[in-house]
Amino acid sequence: MKRYGKKTIIYILLSIWATLTLYPFFWVIINSFKPSSDIIRDSLSIPITNFTFDNYIKAFTSDYNIFRSYMNSFIVSFSVVFAVLIIAGFASYALARYNFKGKKLVYAFIIACMMFPIFSVIYPLHQILINLKLNGSRLGVILPQIAGNVSFAVVILTGFIQQLPVEVEESAYIDGANIFQILFIVVFPMAKSAFASTAIFVFLWSYNDLFLQMVIIQDKDKMPICALLKEISSKYGTDFGLMASSVTLIIVPVIIVYILLQNHIIKGLTAGAIKG
Repeated sequence: MKRYGKKTIIYILLSIWATLTLYPFFWVIINSFKPSSDIIRDSLSIPITNFTFDNYIKAFTSDYNIFRSYMNSFIVSFSVVFAVLIIAGFASYALARYNFKGKKLVYAFIIACMMFPIFSVIYPLHQILINLKLNGSRLGVILPQIAGNVSFAVVILTGFIQQLPVEVEESAYIDGANIFQILFIVVFPMAKSAFASTAIFVFLWSYNDLFLQMVIIQDKDKMPICALLKEISSKYGTDFGLMASSVTLIIVPVIIVYILLQNHIIKGLTAGAIKG
C-alpha cells in the first residue's frame, strides 16, 4: 500500500512538472494562430472564431526571410555535428583503447574545457575571427561551436567505447582489418546509440546558440533562425502574433528531434555515463 502511495505522489509531482514545462509551449502555439488584437485582449483563450494563418504567412513573407534563416541554421548545425562526431570519435577511441603518457592529464584537460562558458572567451575569440577574416560568416560560428562541443562528445563516447568488448576488435585485427576498418566497420556501428545521442545534443546546442550567433553574425541574410528572432523582436516586438508564430517555427525542429529520437538520447547518455 505504501508503495502505491509513493508512486501516486511521484506521478502527481511529475504531472505538475510536465504541465509547468509544456504550458508555455502550448500558450505560444495557440497564440500564433490569433490576431495580435485578440492576444492583447485574451491570450489564454483557444482561437476558434478568429483562427488564422496570417502570422505564419507574414513570418515567411516579411523582409526577414525565415526560410533562409532555417537553411543557415541547418548548414551550421549539421556541419558542427559532422565535424564533432569525426573528431570526437577518433579521440574517444584513442582514450578508451590506448595507454600513453599523459593520458589522464589529457582527459582531465578535456573535462576542464567543459567548465569554461563561452562568455569568458568571447573577446579573444572575436579578435581571432576578425584577424582570420571570418567574423560575420557562417564559418565563424561553425568553428567555435565545434571546439565548444568536442569535449562533451569525447566524454560521452569514451565512456561508451570503454564498455565495448575488445575481443571483437581483436578478431577483426586478426582477420586483417586495419585501424580504420576496425573503427568504421566494428566500433562505430556498435556505438551507434552513443553517437546518435551525442549528435542530437550537439545539434540542439548548435541550433539554440543565440549568444555566439548574435555576436559573430550581423548580416540578416546569414543569420541562423535564433539570431533572426532577436532582430524580429526588435522591429516587430509589439506584433505578438508574429512573435508567437516565429517562436513556434523555431521550436518545431527541436520538438520533432526529441519526439523521434528520445530513445537514442536516453540509451546513449545512460550507457556512456557509467564509465565516463
